[in-house]
Amino acid sequence: MTIFRLTSILLLSVVAASALAAGSVRYKWRDAEGNLHYTDSLPADAGVRGYEVINAQGIVVKRVEPAKTPEQRREAKVAADAARAEKDAAERQQRADQQLLAANPTEKDLIETHRQQLEMIDLQLSSQHATLESLERSLTDLLGRAAALERSDRPVPAKLAGQIGDLRRNIETQHALIERRKVERESTVKDFAKELDHYRALREKYGQH
Repeated sequence: MTIFRLTSILLLSVVAASALAAGSVRYKWRDAEGNLHYTDSLPADAGVRGYEVINAQGIVVKRVEPAKTPEQRREAKVAADAARAEKDAAERQQRADQQLLAANPTEKDLIETHRQQLEMIDLQLSSQHATLESLERSLTDLLGRAAALERSDRPVPAKLAGQIGDLRRNIETQHALIERRKVERESTVKDFAKELDHYRALREKYGQH
């Protein structure tokens, strides 16, 4: 707030106080039908619709806003909550940006961090593929045993049939896990590209070339 504005507010307060003390004020208000009134006193419900205090020179020295309706109060609360949420989000983003710059002094540092994280995902994928291959070999073995029994007109034991069913379900699950991991990797690559662009913009913004 500027000194001029502060001085104006203080002066207005002094004028209002003096006018009220001197009893030389009038009130400007509207009734329920919207008709404008200038009176020396206020009706009992003036605070609901709001009013203005006017001094002898016709200057408004005080303004009382109308009372808010329940709907207006709800709207004000929604707006205040949205503004607070926006402010909180901006502060979180600022902290995240500061951490990003502090953790990665150079662009090469960030690229290396991305490479290491992708390498971890690739290792997990490799492990999942190895598990899948092992399950498929086991299934092939059990299916071979079951086929041999059928060729010799011998029934396939319930235990063997159950093992075959379990392996097939495990293989389906493993396939799903691998597909999810691949999707995760693709998403991570895109996120890293966006983060790198954001990092470059931050360094440009703060003059870190």
